Parts: sequence; C-alpha cells; structure tokens
Amino acid sequence: MKWLLILALPLLSSLCLAHKPSDSYLILETRSDSPDISGRWDIALRDLHLVLPLDDNRDGAITWGELQRQIPNLASQVLSTLSITAISGEQTSPCILQLDQLQASDHVDGTYASLQLRGECGVSPDGLEVDYQFLFHKDPNHHGLLRLQQDGSELTATFSNSQRQQRILTDNISRWQSFQGFVGQGVHHILIGYDHILFLLTLLFPAVLVWRRGGWQPAPSMTKALGQTLAIVTAFTLTHSLTLGLATLGIISLPSWLVESAIAATVAVGAVANLLPRFFPKRWVMAFVFGLIHGLGFASVLGDLGLTDSGILFPLVGFNLGVELGQAAIVLVFVPIAYLLRQTHFYQRIFVPVGSLAIMLMAGVWLIERLG
Repeated sequence: MKWLLILALPLLSSLCLAHKPSDSYLILETRSDSPDISGRWDIALRDLHLVLPLDDNRDGAITWGELQRQIPNLASQVLSTLSITAISGEQTSPCILQLDQLQASDHVDGTYASLQLRGECGVSPDGLEVDYQFLFHKDPNHHGLLRLQQDGSELTATFSNSQRQQRILTDNISRWQSFQGFVGQGVHHILIGYDHILFLLTLLFPAVLVWRRGGWQPAPSMTKALGQTLAIVTAFTLTHSLTLGLATLGIISLPSWLVESAIAATVAVGAVANLLPRFFPKRWVMAFVFGLIHGLGFASVLGDLGLTDSGILFPLVGFNLGVELGQAAIVLVFVPIAYLLRQTHFYQRIFVPVGSLAIMLMAGVWLIERLG
C-alpha cells in the first residue's frame, strides 16, 4: 500500500485543485435609437488579483475596503483593456466607457467584482465591435463571455487569447461566429475540467477489460471493448446534455457547492468501482446516473452569463457540442492505448488500481474542500 501511495503523489500534487476555468462576464445593453451604452463586467477577484494588488495587508483575504481602494486602478488599468466601437450602417464611432459603480457579486466559483459601466457612442448602434485584451498576458487560458442586449434581442460572443476581437451584428455571420465561439468554450471547459476528465477516465479504465474469476482479464476483442466504451459514452452524453440544457434554461437550480461536491463524490465512487469491481458490474449505469450531476456542473458557464430564451439556442447547442468534442478527444486518445496495453501486467495490476487510488484520493480532497 505504501508504494501505491508514493506513486499516486505526483498525480495528486499536479491536480489537487479542480475549479471552474477563468472566465469573465461582460453584459452590454444598447438601443438602435440611442447613442448611450450601459453594462456590467464581472471579473473574478482571483483574476483581478493577478493584475492589481487587491490584498493590501497580505492576509490572504480580499475585503470590500481593499477592493474599493482599487477603483482608480480598475478604471485606468482594467477598463482600458476593453475597447468598444459602435457600428451604424457604414459608419463607426468609438464608445467612451466610464466606471459608474463598483459592486461585488457571487458566482458559482466565488466572488466577482462587478464593474457597472456607462458611456456614449456618438451614434445609435446597429451592432458593436469589441476588442477584449484583459488578462491574456497573465493567463493565456482566460476567456471572456459577452452578452449584448439590443432592442429586445440577445447576441453572444466569446473572447480567447486567439480571438480577442468580435464584430457583433444581428446577421447570420455573427450568429455563426457566436456558435463557433461557444463550441470552443465547451471544448476548453471539459479539457481543463479535471474532475470531469477523471470521472470519465475512471469509467474508461476497465472498458478494455472484463472482471472474471476474481481478477481483471483483457477484453477478448476490439468489438467487446468498443461496445463497452460506446455504452459508457452514450449514457454519459445523454444525461449530462439533458441537465446542461435544463440548468441553463433555469428549470433546474441547485446550490453550486452542492453540485460541485456531488461531482467530487461521483469521481470518488467511479474510482472505488475500479477497486471493488464486483459491486459495480455495469459501468454504463453509473455513467447514466452520474452524468445528470456533471451536466449541472457544465451549466455553470452559461448560467453565469444570464441568457434568456431569446438568446440561448446558439450558445447552448454550441457549448454542448464543444463538450462532446472534448469528450470524444479524450476517448479517442485513451481507449486505443488502453486496448493495446490491456493484456499487460502493468495495465491490469498497476495502472488501473494505482490510477484509481490516486483519483479516489484527489476526489476526497476536492470533496472536503467543497463542503468546507
């Protein structure tokens, strides 16, 4: 047992913290008959702390007073990374933004600074060009999510290190770009969502094996291995897609601490199932049931953007497709390698039990943190 723990420690140390990706939420409102623009920009305190010295006394906690003292820097150093240009026919005009008010808001992954914005664009806009440069020099994996409300319509866009400018109009090109952006957001979300990845891997570890005569035996054929893999992936996809949609639409709403804690618990149970396989004979059933919980976790990104029925279709479909593509990439990389190794002593007697034990320990750490 001692050597198992020693082998598990490197994995534990590298993935000991699993959390929601770095996202900010920019909500803008314009009218086609007015040059005024207003909005709100929600930025996680942990992200702001990368660019501003929020923790003045270095006690490890950011207070409201410390945040307020940074208002001049928020206006000069943070707001300056956002440039907006109004589009009116063939005419363009820069929008001059000001920080009107500072508030604090709670999101699923912690406290955010809410920058209340107002400004004037010089023309009544039909659309906007947005240049988003925040945080990429500190965190290349950062993403910005935009919701534009105009004359009762909702338009969406995403920003990443490779896509820092967006042109947002009520046309099919803008909607297609928005769809593509949320596909990328879905792929990004699952590929850096360690808890989701590890849960999927716990289900895939034994997909190329069969439990027989008190031990793991190699699956007799690729057909058998693919059949088990397909059953697991299909069950997981169906249920997490269902709850992703229901949660994004607001039909299901659970406290974030409960959802994140439940996700950690599913990871732990998935790992335990590999250590006690006789008690968990059908992994697709586990994937089906626990997929409902993981779908609620995926929904946190879209839920924080606050989309309504009129603007939810393209982001929801695109994001879910991105999650599936990311999941498919994991399966296509892992399963062929596992199939080639399935007959080896290393895979059956070392990799599966040690990997499952390491995942179980990590999930236990996450569960304690999220319940604390």
